[in-house]
Amino acid sequence: MTMTIDMSDLRRRFHDMQYKMTPQREIILRAFIDFQDKHLSAEDIYQIVRKRSPEIGLATVYRTLELLSDLEVLKKLDFGDGRSRYEINETNSSHHHHHLICLLCGSVKEFEDDLLETLENAIAQKSNFLIVDHQLKIYGYCLACQQKRNNVD
Repeated sequence: MTMTIDMSDLRRRFHDMQYKMTPQREIILRAFIDFQDKHLSAEDIYQIVRKRSPEIGLATVYRTLELLSDLEVLKKLDFGDGRSRYEINETNSSHHHHHLICLLCGSVKEFEDDLLETLENAIAQKSNFLIVDHQLKIYGYCLACQQKRNNVD
């Protein structure tokens, strides 16, 4: 999946919402841009940002992630492993992406499928319900974990 958001987009969003882009917020958001293929937890972000800026504490990371989630700059995700994970909220994207979650190693892979959009439209029409968002999480085993499980047998 291609990330179309960069720091100038995020700075503009902050300016439009009348929030300051502090150095700490910028460093944390830069981590999401640099690791756009990952779904990062607060602890993951802390490990990344402390290499660049050792004075940033874990509490600052938590507060910033909550603020960015509240402002809908980040999406907060729950994959059932007890840790919230985050990704940049691509508000300009018309496509939803969904997640394949490995139950053994915890890896998360994104996928898109337009058939789900068709299903959502049919449900909305049939139920007379205005759908504004949806999430799909599919749990199973990635190829590497399937091979590990097969080698155990």
